[in-house]
Amino acid sequence: MSVKHRYLPMTDRDRADMLSTIGVDSVEELFRDIPEPIRYRGTLPMSGALDEISLLKHMKQLASRNADTSQYASFLGAGLYDHHVPVVINHMISRSEFYTAYTPYQPEISQGELQAIFEFQSYICELTGMKVANASMYDGATALAEAGALASGATQRKQIVISRTVHPEAREIMRTTARGLNLSVVEVDYADGVTDLEQLKAAVSDDTAAVIVQSPNFFGCIEDLAAIEPIAHSRKSLFVVSTNPMSLGLLEAPGKLGADIVVGDAQPLGIHPAFGGPTCGFFAVSEPLMRRMPGRIVGQTVDRDGKRGFVLTLQAREQHIRREKATSNICSNQALLALCASVYLSTMGKEGIREVASLNLQKSHYAARELAKLEGPSLPFTAPFFNEFVVSLPANANIADLNKQLLEAGFIGGLDLGRYYPELQNHMLVAVTEKRTKAEIDEFAARLGELV
Repeated sequence: MSVKHRYLPMTDRDRADMLSTIGVDSVEELFRDIPEPIRYRGTLPMSGALDEISLLKHMKQLASRNADTSQYASFLGAGLYDHHVPVVINHMISRSEFYTAYTPYQPEISQGELQAIFEFQSYICELTGMKVANASMYDGATALAEAGALASGATQRKQIVISRTVHPEAREIMRTTARGLNLSVVEVDYADGVTDLEQLKAAVSDDTAAVIVQSPNFFGCIEDLAAIEPIAHSRKSLFVVSTNPMSLGLLEAPGKLGADIVVGDAQPLGIHPAFGGPTCGFFAVSEPLMRRMPGRIVGQTVDRDGKRGFVLTLQAREQHIRREKATSNICSNQALLALCASVYLSTMGKEGIREVASLNLQKSHYAARELAKLEGPSLPFTAPFFNEFVVSLPANANIADLNKQLLEAGFIGGLDLGRYYPELQNHMLVAVTEKRTKAEIDEFAARLGELV
């Protein structure tokens, strides 16, 4: 066999035999249901065939165009963060028992996978202060939308009240979900970087199914959950909190502050940013809402000999017994990435999580102080923040050009908030994790000061 055909072993005779078997004369006939005007003709723009050595070289050249966090110091967050990922995580998830595993429908041969998911659920409950967690979601944004849908079903109400400090992309997904469920979405503005409580009080009504906030929010600011909880519950609405799990190493668990549903993205817990995903969402609820939770739960039990075992339980979704009455149509969980989070949390332990969270807090506040000393930049919000904060730049600053120049200097700059908030033109969202050194922070501040 020729080396250049290593990945394409099919011969012309093989192709002819298959076409004959299915009763067509050519491959083109397989596409006859596609209308002629929109059927593509010709060859897609691509290079000629490459041998293995040339292909690997070409792919490496393409990959080298990426600005990754192994080469650049990243100050970009907005939902995906450059945290340290212990090497043990890649070792564990590379084991074939985990990375080739599919949904564990057969518990008798899936005990390892089921136990890993059960451990993930247990960790999420401990972090969030909630009673029950499911076997993970696609990501934090879809978990938030599912929380809104659950709230509507549980309360039989049709209005979702959500703060503008929730991640803009998560709010978009909530609106998309609401459209299909005939729900209305009311957005509440912010003041000094956190939800405006007076506007929130005015927005909540007897038809409000859920009050949804994020803390730390999209600006990095910490919301006053203890003050928001009575506003939500005064009208018997459900209180939904989206949170950064890393922050829970320092902050009080939302479940202990009255949250009914806690969601978020587990990416900070040992999952590489991977240029945008995939990640792993988590979803935890109070006990009364357990049977309405989307997805499924892994339960712990004993077999007939009294030995501990694990099974899938509470699968109230459309593929199972509930059909059209299902609470959600989510079909899969992110088991491999949930395993990353479980290994990370077990490796770090309680003290380790507190220490990493504390480093995030201290380093981000040091960075904020250094940037505030500069002539042009300033900090527009005074609300407490965790590891992310907003920087106001001079009116003539072009953040896109600024980030290009920072990249040339070895830094991945912050997010241009003007993309999502028209009133925040020339504002940059900066994230600082435990990986950033004092030298990197100082140089980033110096470069930014020179450029603006």
